[in-house]
Amino acid sequence: MKFYIDNLPIIFPYDRIYPEQYAYMCDLKRTLDATGHCVLEMPSGTGKTVSLLSLIVSYQQFYPTKRKLVYCSRTVPEIEKALAELKRLMAYRLECAETAEEKEKERNFMGMGLTSRKNLCINPEVAKEKKGKVVDAKCRDLTNSVVCEKARENPGSVEICEWHENLGKLDPGALFPTGIWTLEDILDYAREKVICPYFAVRRMMGFADVVIYSFHYLLDPKVADQVSKDLSKDAIVVFDEAHNIDNVCIESLSIDLTRPMLDSASRSIVKLGDRIDEIKTTDAAKLQDEYAKLVEGLQEPDIDDEDVVMGNPTLPDDLLNEAIPGNIRKAEHFVAFLKRFVEYLKTRMRVLHVVAETPLSFLQHLKDITYIERRPLRFCAERLQSLIRTLELSRLDEYSALQKIASFATLVATYEKGFLLILEPFETEAATVPNPVFHFTCLDPSLAIKPVFERFSSVVITSGTISPLDMYPKMLQFTPVVQETYPMTLTRNAFLPLVITRGSDQVAISSRFEVRNDPAVVRNFGSILVEYSKIVPDGIVAFFPSYLYMESIVAAWNDMGILNEVWKHKLIFVETPDANETSIALENYRRACDNGRGAVLLSVARGKVSEGIDFDHNYGRAVIMFGVPYQYTESRILKARLEYLRDAYRIRESEFLGFDAMRNAAQCVGRVLRGKTDWGLMVFADKRFARADKRSKLPRWINQYITETAANLSTDMALTLSKLFMRTISQNPNENQTGISLWTLEDIEKAQAKQKALALEAEQQRGSEDEEYGDGGLDDNTFMDFDLDS
Repeated sequence: MKFYIDNLPIIFPYDRIYPEQYAYMCDLKRTLDATGHCVLEMPSGTGKTVSLLSLIVSYQQFYPTKRKLVYCSRTVPEIEKALAELKRLMAYRLECAETAEEKEKERNFMGMGLTSRKNLCINPEVAKEKKGKVVDAKCRDLTNSVVCEKARENPGSVEICEWHENLGKLDPGALFPTGIWTLEDILDYAREKVICPYFAVRRMMGFADVVIYSFHYLLDPKVADQVSKDLSKDAIVVFDEAHNIDNVCIESLSIDLTRPMLDSASRSIVKLGDRIDEIKTTDAAKLQDEYAKLVEGLQEPDIDDEDVVMGNPTLPDDLLNEAIPGNIRKAEHFVAFLKRFVEYLKTRMRVLHVVAETPLSFLQHLKDITYIERRPLRFCAERLQSLIRTLELSRLDEYSALQKIASFATLVATYEKGFLLILEPFETEAATVPNPVFHFTCLDPSLAIKPVFERFSSVVITSGTISPLDMYPKMLQFTPVVQETYPMTLTRNAFLPLVITRGSDQVAISSRFEVRNDPAVVRNFGSILVEYSKIVPDGIVAFFPSYLYMESIVAAWNDMGILNEVWKHKLIFVETPDANETSIALENYRRACDNGRGAVLLSVARGKVSEGIDFDHNYGRAVIMFGVPYQYTESRILKARLEYLRDAYRIRESEFLGFDAMRNAAQCVGRVLRGKTDWGLMVFADKRFARADKRSKLPRWINQYITETAANLSTDMALTLSKLFMRTISQNPNENQTGISLWTLEDIEKAQAKQKALALEAEQQRGSEDEEYGDGGLDDNTFMDFDLDS
C-alpha cells in the first residue's frame, strides 16, 4: 500500500492499515519535521514496529539528508523481530519501486543488528564459554593489537583469531554487501567468508542506514563510548518497549560492591604488582615510556575497538581532559594507591549498622582516614586501563572486580548530586550473619539519558504500556513536541478486562501487607485460579507482585489442596529467578498448550516472563494479576530515590509508586493480546484496582474497555461475564472490519479529506472571530474622537 502524509510518500507492506497505525505515523512525522522528541503509547499487538519502520524508512529515502535510524530494544528476541520486520519491509519496497533508479536506491539501503560478543562469536574455542565476561576476555586476548603485531612479525609464536585477522585484509566499508542483515544472516555470512561477525558489524555501523541494538549501547557510558561515539547528531533514535527506561538509566550509573569482590580485587592488585616487578627486570623502558606520556599529559590516541579494556564510567560531559595526577603516574605508586583504597572499603564493610551518605561525605571520611584526595580517584578507571594495556595482561575477566572498584572510585569522585552511598551489612532484616553490600546508587534517571537528548535531534520513546505519559518527561527532564496515547479500534471487543474485588464469600481480596497472608484471601485467590482453569481453554498466565509472595501463596495453596484441583484441569509451571529453569518451564508450558492438555504458568511482575515473552493466541487466553505489583517499599534504595524525586522534581512518593505499579500491571496483562485477531481475558484480582486513581494510570486502550459493571466484581460474577464473553467471541464474526478497525487506501483518503475540512473550518472560524473583534482594542481614530476634558 502506498499513501501520502502531507507530501511524504509512505510505503506500507500490507494491503490494509489500522487507524491507530496511521495516527501513530502522522505524529511520528510531526516529531521528525520539528526535529524534537516525543512520547507515544501504542496498544499492544497493533503493529507498532512496522508502523515506525515504514514511516522512518520512507522519510530516509525521500529526503536527501538521509538521517540514520538508531533503533534500541530491550532483548535479543526483540532485536531479531525488528530486523525481520525491516527485511520484510525492504523486500516489499523493492517490489513497489517503479523506475530503475528507485530500485537501485532500495537495493543500496542497509540495516544491521548488533548484540554482544557472546551471541556473535563463531570462534569455537571462545564461543564454547557460557559467561559473557569470559567470552569478552578471551576475545580480547586473541584480537588485541599487541598480539596481532607479534603474530605478524613471528607467525605461529602466539595464538590469534583467524576470523578477526581476515577482517584486516578487507575494505572496512565493504565487509557486508548492502541489504538487511538479521543476526542469523550475519552469522551465516561470516562463517562463509571466515570473518569475525562482531567486529565486522562494529566497523560497518558507520555505513548502515539502520542500526538495531540494545538500550545499553546508548545509555551505559562504559559501552556507549566504544560503540556509539561516531553516530551523527541528526540521527533518529528510537527507544522501543521503553516503559522501564528510567530503571535502565539508573542501572547504567549504579555499582554494587560485595566482600568477595573486594577480596578478588586484592588478589588482582597482588598480580599487578608481580607483573610490574617482572616488567621492570625484562622491559623497564615500557613503564618509563608510559610514565613519560603521563607526565606530558598526552591523551591516549584513539584506541582500536579490540584494545579497549574498560570504558570510562562517566558521562561524556564529565570526561577529564587534563593530565593524570603525579601520585598515581608511576605504576607501583598507582598499585599502592589501589591497595589502600580497597583496604579502606574493607574496613567500611565491617560496620554492623546501615549507613547512608552522600558522595561528598564519603570522600571527606576517606580523606580523613587514608589521606586519599578526590582528584586521583577521578582518574582511577582511565589509569587502570592504561596500566593493563602497558602490562599486556591477558584473561581480563579475572580483573573484573578490580575494574569495578576503579569505576566506583571514578564515579564517586565525579558526581555529587543525584547519587547516594548505602551500606547494608545484612541481606535481610532478620539475618544474623553479615553479608555486607556497598551500593553506589544513582537516584536521577535523567543523568544517563541527558547526553542522548542533547546530542540527537529526534528521540522517540514508545511502548504499549507507558501511561501516564506526563511522568516520563518529568523524570527524564526533557520537553516532548508530541505526547500521545492511542485507543484501540475494534469491531468487537477482543479482550475483556475484569476487576475482581472480593471472593464468592464476599471477603475483600488484596495483596496489601496486612491481609496478604490471611487464609480467606489466599483461599479466594486460589478459587479464582481453580475456577478459571475449569472454563478457560489452553493457557493461563498468572502474575504475582514478587517471588517471595508467590512462594508463600503456592505453599499455602498446596496445603489447602488447591493445586490438586488445578491439576485436574491444567498442568502447572512456575517461573524462577534462574533463566535456564524458566526457559525449560516456558517450553513445556507451550507444549502443553499446543497438545490440548492446557497449562497454568505462575510468574512474577518485573520478571523475564512479564517483559519479553508473547503469549499470543492459545498460549494466553487469560492473564490473572494477583495483587497490585508495588515495589518493596522498605528498600532503602527505593526510599532514597523517592525522596530525591520529591525534592528535585516535585513527584510525590505515592504518585511514583502508583505509576510504577500500574505500568508493571499493564505490562503483565498486555501479554494476552498480541494482535487484533487474538482474544483473551484480563483479570485484575485486587480491590485496589477498583479505585479510579489506580485505573486512570492504566493505558487508554485498556481503560476504554473497563465498564462500570466490570470494575467491582465478586469471583462468581466475574466467571459469569467471562463465560458470556468466551461464548460471544467464539462465534464467527459477521462484521466487516474494513472502514472501522482496518483501513484501505480509500479510508485513508477519506480521513485526510475530513482532517483538511476540519482544519479549514477551524481557520475560517478564527478568521471570522478576528474580523468581529479585531485585535481586541480600539483604533487611533476612535481615541481622537473622545472628548477627554468632559
